[in-house]
Amino acid sequence: MATVGIVMGSDSDLPVMKKACEILDKFGISYEVTIISAHRMPDVFFDYAKTAEEKGMKVIIAGAGGAAHLPGMTAAIFNLPVIGVPIHTSTLSGVDSLYSIVQMPSGIPVATVAINGAANAGILAAKILAVSDKELEQKLIDYKNDLKESVMVKKNKIENVGYSEYLREKESK
Repeated sequence: MATVGIVMGSDSDLPVMKKACEILDKFGISYEVTIISAHRMPDVFFDYAKTAEEKGMKVIIAGAGGAAHLPGMTAAIFNLPVIGVPIHTSTLSGVDSLYSIVQMPSGIPVATVAINGAANAGILAAKILAVSDKELEQKLIDYKNDLKESVMVKKNKIENVGYSEYLREKESK
């Protein structure tokens, strides 16, 4: 049984949305992935959002570009948290998607991450689930410490070798 649903409007969104999958894999969180167009298959979409909680989902991550109705409509139907991922578009660089997701009417919130921010959507889903899961909370603490350590390594290196050598070494890799 999946704890997180990952839904997107098109398979062209998958290269972005896979980052949420990778994060959930890292934390050992079960999920399912599907493609559902809210505009082209509203009956299938409605059934997905209406039955997600019955199937054990606690959070849905919904990615969409353009008009980006998928996250908001999911939030209108699904009673638990929805995280919207605005997908970059060629015409308006994803700003249209961002506005469509973030400007929800009062009473129908969608947590929204940055354009193409599916990794952060995965982390946010993990944080939501960690409220009632101490083991997951510890994994998030460890993850945060790993992030800090990776930056500390870079900080120490640039301070020791200088910015030009640091860049030279980085570009040669």
